[in-house]
Amino acid sequence: MVSSEDIIYLDHAAATPIADFVFDEMRPFMTEKFFNPSSPYAPAISVRREYEAAKADLARVLGAKSDEIIMTAGATESINLMIHNVTGHIVTSAIEHAAVLEAVKTHEHTLVVPRPDGTIIPESIRAAIRPDTELVTIAYANNEIGTIQLLSDIAAVVKDERNRRSEAGETQPIYFHSDASQGAGVLDLHVSRLGLDALTLNAGKVYGPKQVGLLWASSNVKLHAYVVGGGQERGLRSGTENIAGTVGFAKALQVAQDHRGAEASRLRKLRDILQTRLIESFPDAVISGSRKKQLPGFLHISFPGLDAERLLMMCESRGVLVATGSACAANKGTRSHVLTAIGLAPEVADGSLRITLGKLSNEDTIARAGDIIIDVVSTERARLAR
Repeated sequence: MVSSEDIIYLDHAAATPIADFVFDEMRPFMTEKFFNPSSPYAPAISVRREYEAAKADLARVLGAKSDEIIMTAGATESINLMIHNVTGHIVTSAIEHAAVLEAVKTHEHTLVVPRPDGTIIPESIRAAIRPDTELVTIAYANNEIGTIQLLSDIAAVVKDERNRRSEAGETQPIYFHSDASQGAGVLDLHVSRLGLDALTLNAGKVYGPKQVGLLWASSNVKLHAYVVGGGQERGLRSGTENIAGTVGFAKALQVAQDHRGAEASRLRKLRDILQTRLIESFPDAVISGSRKKQLPGFLHISFPGLDAERLLMMCESRGVLVATGSACAANKGTRSHVLTAIGLAPEVADGSLRITLGKLSNEDTIARAGDIIIDVVSTERARLAR
């Protein structure tokens, strides 16, 4: 049995530990500042002000207005709030998170197929847009292979269609939404630079509290509630506000954005060290994702002919925690739809590990993890060769 101190965590894409400074910001709102912000007395009014200040901090990171932000219980709820406010046709990609792919099933939709490196060609979005298309939703960065999309190029396509409709006197709106949860700690989130109408984020990906998210929607996006009650969050998401979660999210996101350049460089260096070691040991291993546009802490590597589930269990027995794909896909026990969409052969896809680095990663843990993964893969290949 490996002690908890010896565990090497390489699944930051699935969850991140809450940072101490984030928890310190949250603690008062779970103890002495426990008041309901809708109550009329002074302590509650003070809490309301701090809540609104935290939302303003979140908005500042996005280059947005605080009254355009709706707090939710995570990215999945934010995505559903956006998609279920749409009645027209939706364009999305075949490699989106399950939260998007399941939600669009209630609408007419088109799935755009990516390139083998996971990039979405803007012209494929243009070809998929119909006169009744109301929403284009493309993740900023893929949660399995880490490929980063050029959202501004896709935004230009959406803008062209919006202008065409205006000139033709058509009244069907078209919006561009992105789930930016996976890259929030290392990518620019300024919504105007990205050309977005709506954006989803998840606190649990940036060392903030789990079950806290947001949907930013510009004032031109018309939303209505599908959770009703006391009318909180502009009447769009009723329920007593999660003050502690929102304050923690604001702190986590601010710090992540302030240090994103340095952290991206650090993670890229560590990822490249590990990737080089694994490829030198196993030249037939397959690296998935874009070489030029990939999240710095992502390493998706496949060992043809091996069973990823066995590799995962063997790594865990040695204290290395990795994933076989997204946590959602792994939980269903199905082959990754992302790997299928990028055309990875089944015998390659089935031997895939998703290794994602983060705050808990350093040169020592990467060196030890490399030793263990190399030994595990070598052992498994020797077993199959007997």
